[in-house]
Amino acid sequence: QVQLVESGGGLMQAGGSLRLSCSRPERTFSTYATGWFRQVPGKEREFVAGINWTGSNRWYADFVKGRFTISRDNTKRTMYLQMTALKPEDTAVYYCAADGYEGGRSSSDFASWGQGTQVTVPS
Repeated sequence: QVQLVESGGGLMQAGGSLRLSCSRPERTFSTYATGWFRQVPGKEREFVAGINWTGSNRWYADFVKGRFTISRDNTKRTMYLQMTALKPEDTAVYYCAADGYEGGRSSSDFASWGQGTQVTVPS
């Protein structure tokens, strides 16, 4: 059973922008936090950004501050990650996460996961 569906990944030149989407067709995000993580082969999944259920609190990894913006539309059951000023080091599989704790930065802080979408920024 697919709970979360990511889209919007792809190939983008350095300095460009992409917007990732994460939808949850079968149920709402409820009042839990949601977030984005990313992973490259051979490394652990790392936190990128999180948002609480009202959108009033957003928190980011230092390496994306000022470049990425997380948002969510609860009426559409969709979360977004607007990525700008992309760098080659942003290349990774990006995962959306739901049913999480506000302020959470660890994978264990979120209970539900998507299958990931690849973002590639060639050097």
